[in-house]
Amino acid sequence: MVESLISFKGSKDGIYVFIKDGEFSVIKKQLEYRLKNSRSFFDGSKVINFKGKELTSHEEKELKTIMEYRYGIEVGDDKIREAKDNNKMQLIKNKKDQEIVNEVKEGDTKFVRITIRSGQVVEYAGNVVILGDVNPGGVVISGGNIIVLGSLRGVAIAGKRNNKEAIVSAYNLQPTQLRIGNIISRSPDNETSTTIGPEIASIKDDVMVIESL
Repeated sequence: MVESLISFKGSKDGIYVFIKDGEFSVIKKQLEYRLKNSRSFFDGSKVINFKGKELTSHEEKELKTIMEYRYGIEVGDDKIREAKDNNKMQLIKNKKDQEIVNEVKEGDTKFVRITIRSGQVVEYAGNVVILGDVNPGGVVISGGNIIVLGSLRGVAIAGKRNNKEAIVSAYNLQPTQLRIGNIISRSPDNETSTTIGPEIASIKDDVMVIESL
């Protein structure tokens, strides 16, 4: 039996995540597993910090990013909030990024609470938010924006009616094909992204640009 390296403990101030010594890859997998099966434990609470195993700043940032953007679990510690600011909340620091945030919120939005597998197609005239992954062979087509709260490794077509103002964003952005309006981009063969954390694709001067959030 595999030893459990992750446990959650509540206090009057909030919830602490206790981590035992072990391989970081195993810690990440166990954290995701526990989060998937313990969502109700976090209702109305906030995560204060990690305890136990001493994490590097890079490891801590990875775990915080998973909790914030993959599972939408609010964190309350100043250091955790600072990581959130550095990763995503840079969007509200200038006018251009604020416009992007507003665009994501505008219009009708369809929420899809499943992983899109090979051969499956999701199509909607407004914005599409995938609460899961888009696997290779899966296709998402949207007249507006596409937001994937997981890995995007399939095909994403945003701004179907030549809407170049649309965006595509994912926690792990590695699409086989990405299209915004009439601009198409394909992932180079055998190339794997090394970026950690969410990214956003948009059109600037008729060129598709992918930036970290």
